[in-house]
Amino acid sequence: MTRRWFGSVRSRATLAATLVVAVALLAAGAAVLLSLRSDLTGQAESEAASAARAVAVELSDGRPYDKLTGLDEDDRPVQIVDERGRVVAASEDLERVTGTGADTARPGDPGGRAGGDADDDADDSDDANGSDGPDDDAPAPRSEVDSDTDFSTGTATIDGTTADYRFAAVEVEFEDRGKFTVYAGAPLAAERSAVGTATTAMLIGFPLLLAVVAGATWLVTRRALSPVEGIRREMAAITASEDLARRVPVPATHDEVARLALTTNETLAALESSVERQRRFVADASHELRSPIASLRTQLEVGAAHPELLDLDGAVTDTVRLQTLAADLLLLARLDAGERLGDARFDLGALAREHAEGRAGVTVTADEVPVAGSRAQVGRVLTNLLDNARRHARSAVTVGVRAEGEWAVVAVADDGDGVPEADRERIFERFVRLDEARSRDDGGAGLGLAIARDVAVRHGGTLTVGRAPAGGALFELRLPRAQ
Repeated sequence: MTRRWFGSVRSRATLAATLVVAVALLAAGAAVLLSLRSDLTGQAESEAASAARAVAVELSDGRPYDKLTGLDEDDRPVQIVDERGRVVAASEDLERVTGTGADTARPGDPGGRAGGDADDDADDSDDANGSDGPDDDAPAPRSEVDSDTDFSTGTATIDGTTADYRFAAVEVEFEDRGKFTVYAGAPLAAERSAVGTATTAMLIGFPLLLAVVAGATWLVTRRALSPVEGIRREMAAITASEDLARRVPVPATHDEVARLALTTNETLAALESSVERQRRFVADASHELRSPIASLRTQLEVGAAHPELLDLDGAVTDTVRLQTLAADLLLLARLDAGERLGDARFDLGALAREHAEGRAGVTVTADEVPVAGSRAQVGRVLTNLLDNARRHARSAVTVGVRAEGEWAVVAVADDGDGVPEADRERIFERFVRLDEARSRDDGGAGLGLAIARDVAVRHGGTLTVGRAPAGGALFELRLPRAQ
């Protein structure tokens, strides 16, 4: 069942469309989430950097720690760390922090770095920038705020609430007291909330959208392929009934399916014509073979019973006629099967003189014109044309071979009654004889001209009939000249 499902064009199209849309949605969703996270993180970094730089500027101006405005904000963690990693100032409600490089959250918290004690910290705090601050008349300490800002991600606990923050670090260097780093954090709650909301929406929306795409693709392909199924059913019915007269339905969509149906009907019409022609050919061949075989059998039976009454000449004539007919049928079968033509070069004029030699009343005027192909088959064409002309001529047959541009032309004319214009194409059909009243012994089976045209066409040429100057039939064979 699974193999049958995947063998359906509709199912494969649905699966392919769904996979393509799924990949596109995943790529677009990932891009949206990354862009959203980047934008919100950048916004948090901008806020944190602004806050850290404001505190750093105040610190560089010599303002005491307890008067730094950035330390009074309740929702923003701020730390000032000296170059030995000790916290010298921090936000009032800051209880715990990670991501700033300091081991403690506030000055004087237990668990500080080894190598320092409370007295050292107190001294450093008073010396660096004590809570009392310098005298108003004292000159501002010489310092420099670093123009670079570093960022890190961590957590902070403010007034019992822990959250994620993006920290900005700005360095302030004093000539007399060394380097201090100001850390200020901006909350990442908005970034986490927005990314989580977007992710949830995608997890809910993407499957629904894929289901809609799969359903729509299934319905659309079903409707688009329904004419194909109709064509398949009709072809199956034609195969079962062997009725080649039936045709598949042609949808009114004017698309590839409609063109497929039209081509299928054209193929059925050609197949019907071919089968009908084959049936007619077999019937005509059977009819033509029956006469000489019956005549030959009769003569042999009479000869067996009464040897003195055996018509030996008649038996030989019927045998030759039967042999000729069999050879014609075999040649037609090879032509219908698409027998490969040779590529030999030969002189058409010399071939015409060769086949006209010894025939009474035949005059040949032939130039040297090279052609390529099967010499034997082209010779058979000339023989058939000469036999046909001699059969209908009153006294004379003329043969001319000439070059005419890219064509080699053979003209065979007689002085007989000619071919009526209405029958000039019909005579090239198989087993067609215009003079049905004449004796079969005088004429052939009606295959000579059909063979001649087939050979001409397969050599890339033509064979036509018109009116000769003497009033009889003029057959013109045109073959491509050899380059």
